[in-house]
Amino acid sequence: MIKKEVVTQLVEEWLKDKDYFLVDVFISPDDKIVVEIDHAEGVWIEDCVDLSRYIEEHLNRDEEDYELEVGSAGIGQPFKVLQQYINHIGKEVEVLTNDGKKLKGVLKEASGDNFTITVTQKVKVEGKKRPEMRDEDLTYNYNDVKYTKYLISFK
Repeated sequence: MIKKEVVTQLVEEWLKDKDYFLVDVFISPDDKIVVEIDHAEGVWIEDCVDLSRYIEEHLNRDEEDYELEVGSAGIGQPFKVLQQYINHIGKEVEVLTNDGKKLKGVLKEASGDNFTITVTQKVKVEGKKRPEMRDEDLTYNYNDVKYTKYLISFK
């Protein structure tokens, strides 16, 4: 079986001096290799082809047969790495917390430990009969959410 570390190292070599970043490498028990890369401005098919060829040049099909798929992290798919959070700062995201609460808001900041979104919520204001809509910053540890993903808007 082809080792994930070997494929990851090949991808990292190809990524050197490029603005792309690795999102995920998955290898199934039957040696189907799936490599996901991303870029702040999107992924070009030509670069996926180039990376695919690079990997194929460095793996020996005579030793192990494999299927290789190289692509971009899907738009609207949950974020897997910190760089995806950083690239989407200032954009609308959806967050599903571990306790099942779904939130929509603008990704305000992201660090190695946690991220913050700004949500607009109804808040009961003392002395007023009706609640008012107010912006509130909510900070989450990455382990406290099931997923965070970019919300596609057609406005």
